Amino acid sequence: MSSLKEQLVKIYAKYVVWKTAKWSSFPVETQERVFKKLIQKSRKTRFGQEHSFEKIHNFRDFSKHVPIRDYEGLKNYIELIIQGEKNVLWPGRPIYFAKTSGTTSGEKHIPITKESMPNHVKGSVDATMHYINETSNTKFLNKKIIFLQGSPLLDDKNGIKTGRLSGIVAHYTPSFLRKNTMPSWETNCIENWEKKVLEISKETLKEDMAAIGGIPPWVIMYFEKLIELSGKKTIQQVFPNFNLFVYGGVNFNPYKESFRRLIGKKIDSIEYYPASEGFFAFQDSQSNEGLLLQLNSGIFYEFIRIEEMEKADPERLTIKEVKTKTNYVLIVSTNAGLWGYNTGDTLEFVSIKPARIIVTGRYKHFISAFGEHVIGSEVEKALNKALISEEISLKEFTVAPKVNPKKGLPYHQWWIEFNQGISKEKIRRLEQKLDYNLQNLNSYYKDLVQGKVLKPLEIVVVKKNGFKGFMESVGKLGGQNKLPRLSNDRKIVDRLKNYKAALKKNLWI
Repeated sequence: MSSLKEQLVKIYAKYVVWKTAKWSSFPVETQERVFKKLIQKSRKTRFGQEHSFEKIHNFRDFSKHVPIRDYEGLKNYIELIIQGEKNVLWPGRPIYFAKTSGTTSGEKHIPITKESMPNHVKGSVDATMHYINETSNTKFLNKKIIFLQGSPLLDDKNGIKTGRLSGIVAHYTPSFLRKNTMPSWETNCIENWEKKVLEISKETLKEDMAAIGGIPPWVIMYFEKLIELSGKKTIQQVFPNFNLFVYGGVNFNPYKESFRRLIGKKIDSIEYYPASEGFFAFQDSQSNEGLLLQLNSGIFYEFIRIEEMEKADPERLTIKEVKTKTNYVLIVSTNAGLWGYNTGDTLEFVSIKPARIIVTGRYKHFISAFGEHVIGSEVEKALNKALISEEISLKEFTVAPKVNPKKGLPYHQWWIEFNQGISKEKIRRLEQKLDYNLQNLNSYYKDLVQGKVLKPLEIVVVKKNGFKGFMESVGKLGGQNKLPRLSNDRKIVDRLKNYKAALKKNLWI
């Protein structure tokens, strides 16, 4: 029999789903309301005055007055905020800065305002409510839950609290989950990721864990530590009632086999699309493909076709003009004061009404050293299919071009860390299947290989914990940090090589 808390949450879940259906059934009208509110609210800010917001009455006006910018394009305004100026990008001052950085880029400070902060929390709660409404699974509400996240300790930047987004969000755990949520505050504040995972594992080992959340590669690290400490063979044996995995940030498919092997049973999952710039989408259905784009959360979305991005004046589209099966770069304007902001993420619509998307990668994370423009989703699909056929699981991977090999044609080089020992014969078969799958997904790549411009891809086998050690060596182990799947140069793999991440006897370096 369900508890009172479970019954109340089920009622609330029905309300959330009903409310979501109201705005998601009218995507164009919903976005128009958000757009007007954003412009009206910001007319008297420094940015609004410098970009003639008083003359903006529709999207066409907006696109004339507000150019597309990345972080560097807004950095001068953010510096003014840091120095103490008010009403710069948004009325008043932000309440937080979300500190973020890429593997190869510098540190960024993304503003979070009192208007935008609730949506970072609401997105994850609403996703959970949709799951509960669809499955009626509320058992996890009375058991233990853990979210592997960054430290909630925040710095102060001239009166504005600053930290990782996941650490900021940790301060807003919903009241109905607060008593169930782990780890302890002290453990969550540990900065060193390996030490943190060890302490979390010790703390949770004897608990009745039912739901676990985090970025897949770091959750795998947690699972492996639990198995090592417990002496058990699977997570199912450690946590018999574990039945829900919540994740975001990276495509789960390449890790599915590792999770199946480590957990020992199939479990439900919920996918989020969170970012420091906003909570963009979540999985609202266990049966429908894609994530529901959050059109009613203080964010106005624009979409630019990838092929348009090289133009000086790319065509900017709204939700009214997008189509399915087209790759777009995501541009946002938000109630945190980001305007025409290039997120760098690429996505594709799987349905328009409601607006559901799949994240296809990063605009700058691609390989087109020879004109092939291979993107993240193609790499992940090709890899997932090959892994399944060979019954292999991996821990992590990245891909880069080998433009000037010592002999022979150039090629794509895949650095992969497997979960098990693997023979040369199996590597050869995996290479062949990967290349075949990638050719079927990308006609440009196929033409280059069959036209003898490129030779088929090759794999570099990364030693056990090679990626983990590399990420630690560059100060990006754990938390929200993610290894880029694709690079158009060899900066990352050269650093891996210098770190000696590859097996010494590997024939394919």
